[in-house]
Amino acid sequence: MGAKVSKPAKKNSTSEAANPQVDNKAVAAPAPSPVPAPPTSTENASHSHATDSGAGQAGSGAKKMPFPSDIPAGVVTGDNLRKLLKYAHENHFAIPAFNCTSTSTINAVLEAARDAKSSVIIQFSQGGAQFLAGKGLANDKQQASIAGAVAGAHFVRQIAPLYGIPVIVHSDHCAKKLLPWFDGMLEADEAYFKQHGEPLFSSHMLDLSEEPKDHNIQTCLKYLERLAPINCLLEMEIGVTGGEEDGVNNENVENSALYTQPDDIWDIYSAFSKITDLFTIAAAFGNVHGVYAPGNVKLHPELLGKHQEHVAQKLGKAATEQPVWFVFHGGSGSTSEEIKTAVKNGVVKMNIDTDTQWAYWEGLKDFYESKKGYLQGQIGNPDGPTKPNKKFYDPRVWVREAEKSMGKRCTVAFNELGSAGTLA
Repeated sequence: MGAKVSKPAKKNSTSEAANPQVDNKAVAAPAPSPVPAPPTSTENASHSHATDSGAGQAGSGAKKMPFPSDIPAGVVTGDNLRKLLKYAHENHFAIPAFNCTSTSTINAVLEAARDAKSSVIIQFSQGGAQFLAGKGLANDKQQASIAGAVAGAHFVRQIAPLYGIPVIVHSDHCAKKLLPWFDGMLEADEAYFKQHGEPLFSSHMLDLSEEPKDHNIQTCLKYLERLAPINCLLEMEIGVTGGEEDGVNNENVENSALYTQPDDIWDIYSAFSKITDLFTIAAAFGNVHGVYAPGNVKLHPELLGKHQEHVAQKLGKAATEQPVWFVFHGGSGSTSEEIKTAVKNGVVKMNIDTDTQWAYWEGLKDFYESKKGYLQGQIGNPDGPTKPNKKFYDPRVWVREAEKSMGKRCTVAFNELGSAGTLA
């Protein structure tokens, strides 16, 4: 499963990793070798979701319990994933989930998480996974998206332990039309489980929010019955996240669909918990993908608190208990106060994509603008007509600048969500 959480020395070398090659059946690669490291605490966690809501909130500076010493560095699944999410829930911080499309963006996220002393989620969308495999490949049966996601998961498994932090590997929004992609990843999980006793991915997300509620729940349950035996977590969405992302367009959805109802949460919780506790719910509270001018999107994260109270009441528990692990979609552009309120009400994961896309590009843009005179040809620059420019146009130079810029935006997320320093 990997090494205990460690504090490795920082590296300054340029990222040059290549994408692993896999076939469409996704044959499992060997698990990474353990990296020895001392434990950071002796605290452990049980399997219950419930926690007291008065413990603190994201970025509040509240004293946190010691990080569980038996959660390893590298990819975490099953019971280790359960303990990690429970620790986040009890200590009122959320783990940021960054969409990655290449080994370069993966490395940027892992480096930033290491430096922030935070666990992190690396996730692949269907389009991002296709890009990782190569846009020149056919994808009529989702074969490129399957291979790209599986290759990305294997890459993270090989590299993450070296950063000394726990990492969750996740697949993002899967609409009904993309279920063949989900099926291919699940087959890879099952094959990996047979060889290693754990799934390849930590978790997957089904986004059937455009479908009728009963169909959404029943389809998720069908998949949950396959995921539970291999200890793989399912994230599901109820209510619609507005905007557009990776070809899923909800820009014209009715406003009422942007807000999940308490009974919806109970229907999901009561059905899913009969199978496993390894599930999260992405409830809609006005969320929109993308980034918009201030005031154009009105979030109501306080509604999550009402959902928690409703489920707790149904379970006969105190109103202060929070039985549900929530996920915050459409997180780019959210205010610090909205994030704090969401985390206070049980959000353990927040998705970030649009902001980090811009940050990656901005790093490249700023580099070009500052070195423009050295990037107009292979020979000739402000220092002389015969001076070479290779050290400026080498991809390892400008890609690295993009990585560093993206990493700075990741650091903002770790701080806003309260996960920074939780591994210290």
